[in-house]
Amino acid sequence: MKALSIIAILLVLASCKEETYTPKPPTYLRLELPEPSYAQYNDSCSYSFNLSQLYKATNAPDQAPGTCHKRIDLGPLNGMAYIRYWEMDQPLAYYVNSANDEINKHKLKADNIVDETIIRPNDRVFGSFFELQGDVATPFQFYLTDSTSRFLYCEVLFNSTPNYDSLRPTLDYLKRDLDEFMNTLNWE
Repeated sequence: MKALSIIAILLVLASCKEETYTPKPPTYLRLELPEPSYAQYNDSCSYSFNLSQLYKATNAPDQAPGTCHKRIDLGPLNGMAYIRYWEMDQPLAYYVNSANDEINKHKLKADNIVDETIIRPNDRVFGSFFELQGDVATPFQFYLTDSTSRFLYCEVLFNSTPNYDSLRPTLDYLKRDLDEFMNTLNWE
């Protein structure tokens, strides 16, 4: 009887072994995007740039005099880039401060903000590019100016809940297209 009791106790103790369950992380569909192909975008505005063939640019509604705002539908990336352009009638600092205020609105949610300075003196293109990392509403913002009479501001918004990890491949792809935009922008 003692032997049976000992075996029963050992069986009970062996069955109480705790197994740890590790859940699988969520997975996301892989976005298959083609190699980028660019064409110069130029219409009645005072600027031109190379635009990916995947995207479609249209005029934003209700254009005020001295502006040439655009919307760029990012197609398979499920987002929109909003471009605002002004013929400057205020000092440059007014426009730069307004752009920085837009970026500051997202500082609370951003894990990190990486900024790059754009200086192309031969083309009179100067500005800053901001990559807001983390679960933010707008992962990219930038402004470009000729420093005397023209100012262009752009922000990117996606039509999905911001999840930095799942959007990372899309963001890397789009960043290359935005670099092409900034490196080919020319004032007319």
